[in-house]
Amino acid sequence: MGNSAHPIPTPSTQAGREGLAALLARPARAVVALDFDGTLADIVPDPERSRAHPDVVPALSALAPQVAAVAVITGRPADTAVRYGGFAGAPGLDHLVVLGHYGAERWDAATATVHAPPPDPGVAAALAELPAVLEEAGGDDGTWIEEKGRAVAVHTRRAADPQAAFEALRTPLGSLAARHNLVVEPGRLVLELRPPGMDKGVALEEYVKETGAETVLYAGDDLGDLAAYAAVEKLRTRGIKGLLVCSGTEVPELADRADLLLPGPAAVAELLRSIAGRVTQS
Repeated sequence: MGNSAHPIPTPSTQAGREGLAALLARPARAVVALDFDGTLADIVPDPERSRAHPDVVPALSALAPQVAAVAVITGRPADTAVRYGGFAGAPGLDHLVVLGHYGAERWDAATATVHAPPPDPGVAAALAELPAVLEEAGGDDGTWIEEKGRAVAVHTRRAADPQAAFEALRTPLGSLAARHNLVVEPGRLVLELRPPGMDKGVALEEYVKETGAETVLYAGDDLGDLAAYAAVEKLRTRGIKGLLVCSGTEVPELADRADLLLPGPAAVAELLRSIAGRVTQS
């Protein structure tokens, strides 16, 4: 899997081409930010079995020392993403940052600790009501509740008709969230209830400001990544170059706004590896 055999694909937009060029020209001034599920890890029926693609950590280990910073921004708890990603102690990732729960939590490889505010009591209250809400909505057959500490998610991937189950639950879960001052974050056959005020866009914008980066690459695959895309588009208006990568085409709302479409996590890992090879040679 040599770099010469895998040239970096060309973004389809002028802004994306400028973002890639800036990253390659000045990698030490660039932030690489990545979603986890669907971007670094393949989507699987059981979220607890999700693991980073085998090529991801080697690619990040090669790239991270060349750029200003690498961050994983995920809806998962930060420590869960660290475990499932195999990031702790990986060579070259001693400055990796994982922003969990859409940025509400932060894990720094340098200290191997998670910093987070207290949990929102609305999450526990919603969780207590959730089984009855699912039963009343007829969504208890094949749906699966994922307790995430600072959020709670309902998955419909195992239902007989996953999309129909997803649509049937949108309104009752929206009402449940509203009763407890939460918001509903829809994804690929998953509805997540979480506190308002933080999203991947806020997390990304704050992190780019913290690092002083001049260029940002963001890769995602789902509706929760739209906020990060919007943040990159806003940063571009301030003179910061950006490259928006979409992993997979299952979410047209994201794919249509991407500068670069890739078929999935294996291709994302290859992109990162190829960029690392190019900037190391330069």
